[in-house]
Amino acid sequence: MKRLAATKAMSAMKRPDKRILLSYPHMSGDELEYVKDAFASNWIAPLGPHVDAFEKESAEFAGVKSALALSSGSAAIHLALRLLGVGAGDVVFCSTLTFVASVAPAVYQNATPVFIDSDEETWNMSPRALRSAFECAERKGKLPKCVIVAELYGQPPRLDEISALCEEYSVPILEDAAEALGAEYDGKKCGSFGSVGVYSYNGNKIITTSGGGMLLSDNEEYVEKARFLATQARERAPWYEHREIGYNYRMSNLLAAVGRAQMLHLDERVSRRREIFAKYRRELTDVPGISFMPEYKKCRATRWLTAALIPPGSGRDFTDVLGYMDSQNVECRPLWKPMHLQPCFAGAEYFANGERSVSEELFARGICLPSASAMTDEEQEWVIKSLKESLS
Repeated sequence: MKRLAATKAMSAMKRPDKRILLSYPHMSGDELEYVKDAFASNWIAPLGPHVDAFEKESAEFAGVKSALALSSGSAAIHLALRLLGVGAGDVVFCSTLTFVASVAPAVYQNATPVFIDSDEETWNMSPRALRSAFECAERKGKLPKCVIVAELYGQPPRLDEISALCEEYSVPILEDAAEALGAEYDGKKCGSFGSVGVYSYNGNKIITTSGGGMLLSDNEEYVEKARFLATQARERAPWYEHREIGYNYRMSNLLAAVGRAQMLHLDERVSRRREIFAKYRRELTDVPGISFMPEYKKCRATRWLTAALIPPGSGRDFTDVLGYMDSQNVECRPLWKPMHLQPCFAGAEYFANGERSVSEELFARGICLPSASAMTDEEQEWVIKSLKESLS
């Protein structure tokens, strides 16, 4: 009876006037007080006490020794590659199922990306495919300079197996936790597993500074070197002295103030996104064949975005679903298109997960559903109703 009543209520729903977005900022109100403090102190330009505090608090949260607040997660990845000595002619192993910002900084350094497939258990980098790539590289006599491990939609890969492989070959990990702030693997915070870790605070992330990122490491020398490079590599001299090329990558005090206020509510935001995921899974169980991104047994994912697979043999592909959802004022998106399929990486070396390309299979059927922590129950119910209609 309850399900029948709920079905009738959903059928009576009206198309929302306001578009239901995939993921958008969720402000608590504390941000304004922190920004007022930054204005009152007149620390407006880059650097300042909120930057220092944001770095300290982020390092403590992740359980690492040091952190550096930057203008973006992409900037953090770029600096991390420089710290790890990646340069012209080097090879970098990269997750293929990710956003291009995970990989593009390797090209900035004139290195060559080699792409690693996903596994079905995590949708992230496959240890099996990674081992194949290492064995091939060893035969060629050219191991990668590092492995960039992306953590898709708020979930890490099988980090213990990947870490063991990288240790076996003495290759460092650059952990791209841009989508996984607040996630855990085996009780340890994501962002703390690699030689260098990265967070993103882009406007669509689980918390935001409107734009920004964080570089994290237990190697304090790395962080100090990154700090130097991020401030135009200015030497300690009375005049402007530069012995190497740096970047303008530091975060402003105003944005750091927003980030500190957002971090106060991170646990709430993670809990809410997990609730949203649970409701999608519960309410869509009557759609035959639909499935969701699994949560690996050692993980606690944030469910930054709820990712689902369209039922096979339904006669629908993700373009059909996206088109219908758009007509219902709902923003959905396909999964990331694998990097080895991108035109800008045509011809790049790619290691599949055995005889199958799991990342290609996921891309062919995968969509991301609205998951903002500020989304209302009514908005989510409209998304569920519309998705069911798109697959009927």
